[in-house]
Amino acid sequence: MYVFDEDLFLKGLEQRKSTLGADYVEKSLDAADDFNRPFQEAMTAWCWGFGWGDDVIDAKTRSMMNLAMIGALGKMHEWELHLRGAINNGVSKEEIRAIIHVIAIYCGVPQGIECFRSARKVLEPET
Repeated sequence: MYVFDEDLFLKGLEQRKSTLGADYVEKSLDAADDFNRPFQEAMTAWCWGFGWGDDVIDAKTRSMMNLAMIGALGKMHEWELHLRGAINNGVSKEEIRAIIHVIAIYCGVPQGIECFRSARKVLEPET
């Protein structure tokens, strides 16, 4: 049974839009259907409402943590999405480079190379 917490969803929706951009989030939610809508709603409530909504760790630090963890997992599509969010949350190009260095040290040089390749796709329009 799926339990929906509307307050947590709304809190998460605000944070998700703030980090990833309203257009991206609205497009994701609009594309949801009966099959994946419960996941979209639960992920918004749980990840963004509960996880990001506690104010113990600021959004910039959370973004930096996410880049390290998602980079370690090698989920590059999500990494690029969260890289854009990290930039929205004030993470600098120099901090991104340092995060990638840590990923390469702890997860291997090939994964660091993948992160630099993905970062270039996101950052190049800005350089």
